[in-house]
Amino acid sequence: MKSIHTWLAEYSDSHRNPVNKRLHWLCVPPIVLAVFAFLRAVPVGDALVNACTVAMVLTLVYYALLSWRLALGMVPVLAAVLLIVETSFDALGGAFVPVMAAVFVLAWVGQFVGHQVEGKKPSFFKDVQFLMIGPLWLLAHVYRRANLAVAPAAGT
Repeated sequence: MKSIHTWLAEYSDSHRNPVNKRLHWLCVPPIVLAVFAFLRAVPVGDALVNACTVAMVLTLVYYALLSWRLALGMVPVLAAVLLIVETSFDALGGAFVPVMAAVFVLAWVGQFVGHQVEGKKPSFFKDVQFLMIGPLWLLAHVYRRANLAVAPAAGT
């Protein structure tokens, strides 16, 4: 398994242009929200245990395998996503899926515009796991700004 340092470095290779970076800050969170929203719309389970909450737990397990520090930072992020998903699910009723589909499509348009400006293909064309790395890449930036390590230094 690649280290978190390797994943983040490879992801950064196609995310150097300032416009692309800004668009990722604007577009990755709504994509994450929409994906979990789609899972919430799957008619299994209940408000507590459903496809969305199970996927969130599995996401945190995957993140913990890469970096327990980033996984810990993702807990409040995913809690906020879950709160928004549940609130929207209840409030929007039958409009929930169409609204989230619009959010998803618009955010991906922004992502592809950013990569057009960057002049490089999105990382997930190389490896689909990069779809899971995008949110960690943003959080790793927050960690660096706060002088927090994302993981022990490579080789230690």
